[in-house]
Amino acid sequence: MKKGIYLLPNTLTLCGMFCGFYAILACFKDHFIYAAWAILIANIFDGLDGWVARLTNSTTKFGVELDSLSDLVAFGVAPAVLIYSWGDLHAFGRIGWGAVFIYVICGALRLARYNVQMVTTESKAFTGLPIPGAGTVVASLVLFYSDVWGSPGGKNYIFLFLPFLLAVLMVSTMRFHALKEINFKERKPFWLLVVIGAAFVLIFMYPEIVIFIFSIIYVIWGIIEGTYLFHRKRKLKKTI
Repeated sequence: MKKGIYLLPNTLTLCGMFCGFYAILACFKDHFIYAAWAILIANIFDGLDGWVARLTNSTTKFGVELDSLSDLVAFGVAPAVLIYSWGDLHAFGRIGWGAVFIYVICGALRLARYNVQMVTTESKAFTGLPIPGAGTVVASLVLFYSDVWGSPGGKNYIFLFLPFLLAVLMVSTMRFHALKEINFKERKPFWLLVVIGAAFVLIFMYPEIVIFIFSIIYVIWGIIEGTYLFHRKRKLKKTI
């Protein structure tokens, strides 16, 4: 029996965890923009560690569990602290901290369910909103709002409702697509390369706006597709 761990993928995972930890510390100092960018950067490490592990055939149970712990810090606790501090949810009292705690709980449940379904029913698509996607929505909202309107003032019920919505989507059975559905070894239409190139240009030109729009489209698309599949299954049951 081989002992030890694979350094490269697990180090990348720890880098993502560090980004989440840094985001929490930045929130304590009211550096919300830095915190939001740290969460977004954690997405890069989250994607790299899995890609490197598959590429080098170094996927292990230890790596999977460490990745889940890293995701809970970077995309669960850090976004919860960010939206609570930046969005002044403390003004809502117990409801405010209750909203972000429910977000963390559902994020943890989502990760636990994913780890179980990885070896059973989990397909290339995600069942429920992946926690990195939820964290990206929170972080990109902070960047978008700060870039367009500045700092939020007073009670804002949209910021209070957002953690509840993301929590429900994470533990739902709606289908959300993943990059691993795309087979990069197959030939793709030429226009797809043009679209990808244009998307990168827009992100570099207007990162705060474009990343937020992409994250919202991703969530809305999952809700629409999930609703459509739910109604189609109901119709099929009625016809049987």
